[in-house]
Amino acid sequence: MRSEATHIDDYLVELSAEQRDIVASLRHLVHAHLPQGWDETMNWGMISYDIPLEKSGKTYNGKPLMFAAIGAQKHHVGLYLCGLYCKADRKAAFEAAYTASGRKLDMGKSCLRIRHKDQIDPDSIAQALSAVTVEEFIEASRR
Repeated sequence: MRSEATHIDDYLVELSAEQRDIVASLRHLVHAHLPQGWDETMNWGMISYDIPLEKSGKTYNGKPLMFAAIGAQKHHVGLYLCGLYCKADRKAAFEAAYTASGRKLDMGKSCLRIRHKDQIDPDSIAQALSAVTVEEFIEASRR
């Protein structure tokens, strides 16, 4: 489900009540734990937390670097934790902590798929969001 919305409020209106509730919880975690240096925008058809080009410098596609994102799909809400993708040990630690929380882990390379609000593990997500600094992420994107 790719949205054509250009403003976050318009995007949220498109979602079901359950998806809006999940997105609200995830946005709260992102705002509280993501390192400074990002902008919340609509990009790639979802709520995107981008590092501005002024900070990251030129990118291969001319777009800001996506540090994290939240996107509603047909059967889940995806939380894209791009900082985990650039560090395998951090991803393994996140997966272990999430599993230890007793919640079901449904994850791709960087996308945590959440079907119900009670599947959110705030502690693991908070740790993952704050595990990589903006500077580390920019450096990893240059490799």
